[in-house]
Amino acid sequence: MLIYVLETIINAIWLMMPAYISNMCAVLCGGGTPIDLRRKFRDGKRMLGDGKTYNGFIGGVFGGIVMGAGQNIIAPDLGLPHFTIPALICLPLGAMMGDTTKSFLKRRAGHECGVPLPLVDQLDFVFGALIFTAIFSYGWFIENFTLWVIITIIVLTPILHKLFNIIGYKIGKKDVPW
Repeated sequence: MLIYVLETIINAIWLMMPAYISNMCAVLCGGGTPIDLRRKFRDGKRMLGDGKTYNGFIGGVFGGIVMGAGQNIIAPDLGLPHFTIPALICLPLGAMMGDTTKSFLKRRAGHECGVPLPLVDQLDFVFGALIFTAIFSYGWFIENFTLWVIITIIVLTPILHKLFNIIGYKIGKKDVPW
């Protein structure tokens, strides 16, 4: 039983690594021109806010793809899953789309940029990555993302997110440690 639990945790982290790295790279590469170009939606509020930039989005997707490609090189030696090309693209792209969608919805709900929304802020990119990958690489997704792997990701991600936000805050890349 313990071996199964450890294998599930390892698989969950392995499979989500392109999305996790994408989320981190977005912070590290962020800054510059906001995606919404400071435009307002019909409700008079910013569409996304200054926290969603082209640099962050592109850097996040690129970082996630590079991570997944690197994982593919070592996957056979480790006996871990290999990423298909659609999965390799959809995990980081979906992560960035999930995060961007959450920002759009937060603005509609009246939340300012940077104001925490517990669990939503930690899982937005996860759901984006999972949904995109399930749509565009369905067979690979079903083969690799078992129910227990998905549950593990949902439980583990907020813990990892908090840890890396604290690190980002300490190195000056996050304004607040959440």
